[in-house]
Amino acid sequence: MPKPDHNTPGVYIEEISFDAHSVVPLPTAVPAFIGYTPKASHNGVSFFDKAIRISSFAEFQAFYCLENSMPQTPAKQYSPQYYLVEQKPGVDYINSLAINGKDYAVLPDPNTIYYLYNSIRLFYENGGRDAYIVSVGTYGPPSGKPLQPGAPLVNPNVLLNDLLGGISLLKKVQEPTMYICPEATLLNVGNNGNLMQEMLLQNAEKRTAISIFDLIGAKYPDPVLFSNDIQTFRNNTGVNGLSYGAAYYPFVSTTIMQPTDLDFNNFFGGQTNKLKALLSPADAPNSAAVEIFAKINNPDTKALPQQLQAALLLVSPEYKDILNLALEDANLLPPSGGMAGIMTMVDNQTGVWKAPANISMVGVKGLTINLNENQQSGLNVDAVSGKSINAIRNFTGRGILVWGARTLDGNSLDWKYIPVRRTMIFIEQSCKMATQAYVFEPNDQNTWNAVKSMIENFLINLWKQGGLSGAKPSHAFAVQCGLGSTMTAQDIQESNLIVHIQVALVRPAEFITFSFSQKMTAPLP
Repeated sequence: MPKPDHNTPGVYIEEISFDAHSVVPLPTAVPAFIGYTPKASHNGVSFFDKAIRISSFAEFQAFYCLENSMPQTPAKQYSPQYYLVEQKPGVDYINSLAINGKDYAVLPDPNTIYYLYNSIRLFYENGGRDAYIVSVGTYGPPSGKPLQPGAPLVNPNVLLNDLLGGISLLKKVQEPTMYICPEATLLNVGNNGNLMQEMLLQNAEKRTAISIFDLIGAKYPDPVLFSNDIQTFRNNTGVNGLSYGAAYYPFVSTTIMQPTDLDFNNFFGGQTNKLKALLSPADAPNSAAVEIFAKINNPDTKALPQQLQAALLLVSPEYKDILNLALEDANLLPPSGGMAGIMTMVDNQTGVWKAPANISMVGVKGLTINLNENQQSGLNVDAVSGKSINAIRNFTGRGILVWGARTLDGNSLDWKYIPVRRTMIFIEQSCKMATQAYVFEPNDQNTWNAVKSMIENFLINLWKQGGLSGAKPSHAFAVQCGLGSTMTAQDIQESNLIVHIQVALVRPAEFITFSFSQKMTAPLP
């Protein structure tokens, strides 16, 4: 390189261009949550039907949560309603207890059940970081009626078109690598199937993300007939894009909601007189409880709701039992949000190639059904559909662990494992984005060699980190780009740059092959 003329004393700056490009690893753990939020605006700007990137739960609160107009009384971001229904002989009820010699069930108003807010909290408890939120609406009106015993939990306020619209918005957003719709199980079976099939189809078309599914019926599974819910799920996921989907079963019992998150206003639609009649009946009056309810119903009372709540818990053991049952139900959540957090944690600690399994979910204390090994075998492998479902199990002495890492494409030799599909998305998208730097270069031998070398350097680093299998690089990957190997003279004439990449993700020298092409600028005449 010729030296510039330095004729006088002083400092001289020389800018040297190395003309080298490299593959920048793209983020692998950026979930997109689609669903209903307490609100969706900030500083007068609406965030409804928009994909908004957040990096912390504090940002989620700022954009999507109700403001605390009274600091001493925090706003309730999620407020499900519950009813106490006297049990009828011969009817199987969930969450039942005895009060004054009668058996009552604590049943939710299905119109008030939502999962997104608490799923976001579960996501961040389990290592979540960056995420996208697509709010498709706020909470709808309550029905004023409890869930009928044995009836499926369907919330009429959760609409298929709302969720489909939110999914469609993500077509224009490149960064998300996971799609999660926690409230999908609140649709009826048919609409739930339509939503899942649309999500898988979009994943397969974009090739940038997987979908994490929950199962209808997993909140209140029948200990004997739960396999019917499994079969219904398999029948409704279709046949397209199965390697881009993963399902987890059952729902998890969490500690997300605390006793302070519910109070007397969460029962009977806020009609506290009905709760008072239950806690202080004529044949067994509770004068202390009656006095507290008088303060509750007095608009001029100076006592704060949390003070009245604490007082009622102190004087009425029955109310404490009722509250605990309602809280137990409110804490039953779909596992998809927690799994998104676990995948984020595993990706950041090790890499996308490590299976998100044999890991405990933070904030989980129980499961809605404890599966044994024989029961799980029916989830892992299905000879007919091949649609694998990952179990979350409770092991004696080890706790609750995620015990599976399979996609819905369980019969595929290449795509049956989640880390394989997610690693391929990572490699494909990283290489594709890096190659765009050569779009204005001539489609000749120098460019082909530069592209090949750039991708090989990226894959060597990935192999060194443990992301590819093989004792040496030639066992782990191969890259081809050039005339006679990946392109014909016609391709070059049409300005198509084509790259073939082979990678060994499971066993050395057993390659998964993919190709991508890029339209180059046409050569000058």
